[in-house]
Parts: sequence; structure tokens; C-alpha cells
Amino acid sequence: MFETDALRLLVAVAETGSFTRAAAQLNYTQSAVSRRIAALEQQAGGPLFERLPRGVRLNPAGRALHRHAVEVLDRLSRAERELRVLHAGYGGLLHLGAFATANISLVPTALRTLKDARPDVEVVAVEGWTDTLMEQLAAGTLDIAVVSDYPSGLPSADGVTTAVLCEDELFVALPRGHRLAGADTVDLRELHDEAWLHSAYGDRPTMLADACARAGFTPRKIIRIAEWTAKFGYAAAGLGVALVPSLAARAVPDELVLRRLTDPHLRRTVHVALPAAPLPAALKLRDLLHQEVR
Repeated sequence: MFETDALRLLVAVAETGSFTRAAAQLNYTQSAVSRRIAALEQQAGGPLFERLPRGVRLNPAGRALHRHAVEVLDRLSRAERELRVLHAGYGGLLHLGAFATANISLVPTALRTLKDARPDVEVVAVEGWTDTLMEQLAAGTLDIAVVSDYPSGLPSADGVTTAVLCEDELFVALPRGHRLAGADTVDLRELHDEAWLHSAYGDRPTMLADACARAGFTPRKIIRIAEWTAKFGYAAAGLGVALVPSLAARAVPDELVLRRLTDPHLRRTVHVALPAAPLPAALKLRDLLHQEVR
């Protein structure tokens, strides 16, 4: 309803108590101030000032509008400052997405360094599947994401660019009492009778399905579990085995061992994804993520 310039003029007149002094403060002519105040009073539905022999002062309606004007102008000033530091990369909100195992060590370590380098950047972190994170980047609700091509390839999204961050080898997690727990490496064919703990299988191509096909068998049983803590729990109980990326090694419980597989194709690629016009803070975090994997 009210233009910000008119509200600034209202505040200046109230503070100086004079159209003339307000005009000098804002580099207006006195007649321009009088016209703008008259227009503002018309918008407000009545007078805002008492005209005195020497100057003016706010009337009750003027005091009410003045209170709101001060609040509005203060909020706008804070927004301007926040946007300035946001576009400079030194402050503001940064919305980050990452898949689960990237949040075990890779992402938190980079965020700790970002906090030291850019203490006024406030990170809002979310965890999700790669396809969901890519959609959120395209929709503008994320500023940066760590994604991967596991288990079914890297999806594309309009306006989103990706760059390889690192390759992440996939191991097999076995209970310590498993017959292959002491082996240096494991051939996938030796696990053809095992139940596999996996988040997706059969509804679309996956690395596990491709690897089993190369080894000449189809898994006897798939137990569809998405969360890593549940996979570890089932594997520790001897109910199945699971592919585990090296990024998750730190979170593997003592009841399990990780063993390298002989299939050289069992590895995923981790990417950092950005929108077409990334924030400077997002580019800084991207660089820190690259430093972490060197």
C-alpha cells in the first residue's frame, strides 16, 4: 500500500519535526516533501501530522504508521545487508543436500572447514536420494548437492551441472563369523547363495544386478532395506550381506568386516551438483569438498 520512499520521508519528517529539515536531509525540495506527505496522508485516509506554528509533529494516526514504517525500513535494511553478504559468499543461508553415506564423513568435514572460513554462512542441510536431490536443485530449493550414480546411474535435471568429486569403491559387508570374513578379497560368485540387503532391485537396473549377471548368477534373495543402520543390523545378525561404499567405512559396526571384491566395476562415482547460477558460498563449499577427496 505504501511506497518505501514515502515511509522514509515520513520517518525523516517525524525525526526532524520539519518539512524543511527533512527536505535538506533527503536532498528534496520543500515543495516536493509537502506533496509527498499530502499524497501519503491521502493513502492513509487522513492527516498524519499536526501542523504547528514552527514545524510539525505526528498525530495518533501518524504515530501508528511511523511505528510500522520504522519496522518495515529496518527489515528492508537487514534484508539488503543479508543479500549483500549472501551474494559475496560471506553470509546468508546455504541449502545443501547429500546422500546418506556422504554425510558420514565427507560432507561434515568440508562443512567444518567452511564454518571456519565463512562463519556467517548458515548451512541448512538435508539428506535424500540422488534423484530427489537433483529435482530439488532444479526447483531452486537447494544451492548445492553431493550426489552419486549408485545404485542406478546419475539422473539429469534441467539447469543442473555436475562434476566428478571422487570414485568410491564398493566393499561387501560380512559378519565376523562368516566363512569369507578372513579373506583378503572375495569373488562375487562365492556369495551366490547369500541373501542381499539392498534398497532397490528388479524395478530398474542396479550395479548389484549387473555385477551378479557378470558373475553368472541371480541373487537367491533380496531383502529390500534402504537405511544403512538397518542394513548393518541385518548383516551383523547373519541375515544377509550388503554392498557398502568406502565412504561409509567409518560407520560400520565392529560386528562386521568389509572385504574388497574382485569385480573392478563395483565402484560408484560421487559428484557435486550445482544450479546454473550458483551462490559464491556454494562454490566455496564445492572447492572444499574437492580438497577433502584429494
